[in-house]
Amino acid sequence: MTRTLPVTAIEGETVDQLVWRTLGRAAPVVEQVLNLNPGLADQGCFLRHGQSVLVPADATRTAPVPMVQLWS
Repeated sequence: MTRTLPVTAIEGETVDQLVWRTLGRAAPVVEQVLNLNPGLADQGCFLRHGQSVLVPADATRTAPVPMVQLWS
């Protein structure tokens, strides 16, 4: 069984945004989140404020991508 982490949604947030905020990446974790939370996709685009969403704890947060500055 996959270990899960409950994450609380903020107002106006989508599943994709919640996963990005939590893990720093989206694909393929969004699909895993939808599988862990039956009926979540049926609610529409936006999550309810304060809604608890299970996120796979095994999906680790990725390191930030270094930004390239062309002009200084």
